[in-house]
Amino acid sequence: MGTQIGFIGLGLIGGSIAKAIRKFHPDYQLMAYTHTKATLDKAAFDGVIQICCEQVDERFAACDYIFLCAPVGANISYLKALKDIISPSCILTDVGSVKGDIHRAVRELGMNSNFVGGHPMAGSEKTGFENSADYLIENAYYIITPSEEIAPQRVDAYEELVHSLGAIPLRLTPGEHDFITAGVSHLPHIVASALVNEIARLDGSKGYMKLIAAGGFKDITRIASSSPVMWQHICLSNRDMLLKVIDSFQEMLTDARNLVDSSDEDGLYAMFEASRDYRDSLPDTVLGPLNKDYVLYCDIYDEAGGIATITTLLAMNSISIKNIGIIHNREFEEGVLRIEFYQEDSYRKAALVLTDRNYRIHVRE
Repeated sequence: MGTQIGFIGLGLIGGSIAKAIRKFHPDYQLMAYTHTKATLDKAAFDGVIQICCEQVDERFAACDYIFLCAPVGANISYLKALKDIISPSCILTDVGSVKGDIHRAVRELGMNSNFVGGHPMAGSEKTGFENSADYLIENAYYIITPSEEIAPQRVDAYEELVHSLGAIPLRLTPGEHDFITAGVSHLPHIVASALVNEIARLDGSKGYMKLIAAGGFKDITRIASSSPVMWQHICLSNRDMLLKVIDSFQEMLTDARNLVDSSDEDGLYAMFEASRDYRDSLPDTVLGPLNKDYVLYCDIYDEAGGIATITTLLAMNSISIKNIGIIHNREFEEGVLRIEFYQEDSYRKAALVLTDRNYRIHVRE
């Protein structure tokens, strides 16, 4: 029998990994358990999953790989159910955003020889299997945190699987992972949520702040739309590392407040210059905790059928659109029409097609 892979949980990440495996390894057999039957039915109907499990049972003993794709706390509880089921040769992994807790649980259960922690640095503000995609982890860093006792050749095999799905494997220790993600992933979610809540609190009864919220505000707070349950679990699981980076960030905010309070022109300039230079040095060739957006801004006349003409033109050239909408506040954006694409190829092709038709296109780098 060929390679068999099991999934516990089929949300955005689990569903996307399963779809990627189906795309790149169509001969692999996939089985899954999730507490939502409708999700299993959809995955089976789409041809992603061949075996639907009503519980975590003996069928998982046949798996070469098992992906734990439930919330962080739930993944740990599933370890106990799998301990006496999985074969000695099975590679057990997870996709959680925090590695410390699950590695401790694996050690306590004596499952180190089977476990390789995993965390694809990709995602979306959307959740659930219905929003999963076979390209979600493509060109994304996929962090791997091997346990101490697993054989090196098994880690290599897992890394090869990750690489075959189009992701970029990166090995770290669990501690390194949790500190790094606390800074570049978990802290930004807290900041975004706090900023949105503060604007909601400051906004008057007429809601003018909400009405004219500019593109810059929407860009830096987009991740505040993520799953509250998931981020509740992440904050509680990565508590110690997160407190370290929050304390450091609070000191940075205090320093910024002092610069404003003292009208320190040189200090303010230096702060903004340093942040600009570091931000501009970030690589954009791969997906990070925030996906790279493929967005064009286009000037159109305010006339009947203007948007329909553009969507028809793109459809005739087999270009799929992720989202399209009129920009009501253009403080940080050029172009009255914002068009978002799923992939870079579509984005670049659309720019050529629209430019050839004499539309004025703006691209924000």
